[in-house]
Amino acid sequence: MKLKKLLGASILTGAMLFNTASAATTSATSADRETVYQVALLQSLALGHFDGNITVRDLKKFGDIGIGTFKGLNGEMIVLNGVVYQALQNCNVQVADDKTTVPFSNVTFFERDFSVKLNNVADKSALESILNEAVEKHGKNSFYMIKLPATFNEIIIRSELGQSKPYPTLVQALQATQHEETLQNVSGTIVGLYCPNYMSELNTVGWHFHFISDDKTTGGHVLNMNIRSGEAQLDKTDGFKMQLPDKKDFQSLNLAADLREDIRKAENDSTKGD
Repeated sequence: MKLKKLLGASILTGAMLFNTASAATTSATSADRETVYQVALLQSLALGHFDGNITVRDLKKFGDIGIGTFKGLNGEMIVLNGVVYQALQNCNVQVADDKTTVPFSNVTFFERDFSVKLNNVADKSALESILNEAVEKHGKNSFYMIKLPATFNEIIIRSELGQSKPYPTLVQALQATQHEETLQNVSGTIVGLYCPNYMSELNTVGWHFHFISDDKTTGGHVLNMNIRSGEAQLDKTDGFKMQLPDKKDFQSLNLAADLREDIRKAENDSTKGD
């Protein structure tokens, strides 16, 4: 495999240290288990950089839980218990091929640090408020991965169709191909990531949720939900590493652009139809 540049940042007691290494030779040591590993930037994805720069096989070396997408923006990624699932445009789920490449993802090795019991949570905003209270208590400047098995009165999810070059922007791709499903009386697991405020130029601040049903047939990016009951298990993580694409077109991206509104639309907007 061609060697990739790895931007590593270890965040400990407020200090950020940067180093470079090879993704081909990095292994999941005990220290790496307390690290969120990020492939590229959400901002580069927002600008339409959909080419993959790590394989699914290699991604699994850096975590057993996480979220992301696939080359060409070909569906939503849910990583759960070491398996990488791909929710295609119709929100039907398959196990991702190890050779498939990934343009953006966040993974870590899940180790539960604490949990929050949930009952009758009205919507996504209410869930985020509950989780934010827990984050404030345990440290708002850390990363948190969430594993939330639950029974849902309703959950609204989306996925999208893979794109070909020349790639559109993320918002353009979603507006053209986003498909939404409303599931009722379903059991499944939400996988999500919390990023602290200082990550605003590398990812989205706050929570980002994906879902997969218990039978592993349906999944996608979460737009909204109503939780009947569940238990949010949270892994507090203080390490961060990022792999940047080793591609010329990545260097031409204007990553200084203000992409907050594009990311907000990509995270939250419904197309109100297929």
